[in-house]
Amino acid sequence: MLVDIGANLTHPAFRPDLDAVLGRARSAGVTTIVVTGTTVGESRAAAALAVAHEGLFATTGVHPHHARDWSPEAAAALRALAREPRVVAIGECGLDFHRDHSPRPDQEACFVAQLELAAELGMPLFLHSREAHPRFAEIVRAHRPARAVAHCFTGTREELHACLDLDLYIGITGWICDERRGHHLLELVREVPADRLLVETDAPYLVPRDLVPQPRRRRNEPAFLPHIVATIARALGRPEQEVAAQTARNARALFALDAHESRAAPAPQRALAR
Repeated sequence: MLVDIGANLTHPAFRPDLDAVLGRARSAGVTTIVVTGTTVGESRAAAALAVAHEGLFATTGVHPHHARDWSPEAAAALRALAREPRVVAIGECGLDFHRDHSPRPDQEACFVAQLELAAELGMPLFLHSREAHPRFAEIVRAHRPARAVAHCFTGTREELHACLDLDLYIGITGWICDERRGHHLLELVREVPADRLLVETDAPYLVPRDLVPQPRRRRNEPAFLPHIVATIARALGRPEQEVAAQTARNARALFALDAHESRAAPAPQRALAR
């Protein structure tokens, strides 16, 4: 059973047919999905989805695009959300020097604050880095989180090994299926230790380029995760089922999903005394 560690199911693209999207995911063997929080509002929505649908969990965080909006009130809101039983990580947080939607000093301050929040709460991190190496690695090294994933890794060999040296898990998306931009990942994925590999769709973004037929409006969704796993398995020379099982075990370990499921389960009703 597959675990999609990153899907943006609060995105407007899923509003018309979310139940059908989740049904297709289950039919494809994707039984667990971590819904990504990118702002305080989106984190609240992600947590609400996780409560409403079996098999969903959520992260809570502020993406570097929105770092200019960081405030003490945002920190308090994330801290409160992090106590929800189905919220499993802090993030998506990090640095994005590709688009620079927020000033870099704001990005760094927002990132550090969330690293400190995760340390305070003993929670893993869902990390974003785009064209921000080596500053990203420097900040992570200074805080050395106990558990974290480099979400949607697309970088170089040097960046990969910098992440591995920091004990990060590595999240692989449909980028690996893109012969124009992701061909190098077919080699690099072989250098990821088996117990550090994770898989994700980042839906509705990054639909696998070699998926046939292409979905309408090129909307990615969790049901396409097996296609990504098949590409990784071919690159590794391993059976798809083996890669699926290994990455699911890794995801459950990183996010402590069994513990969160136990916390979220309703308490058994006691028989009334007669």
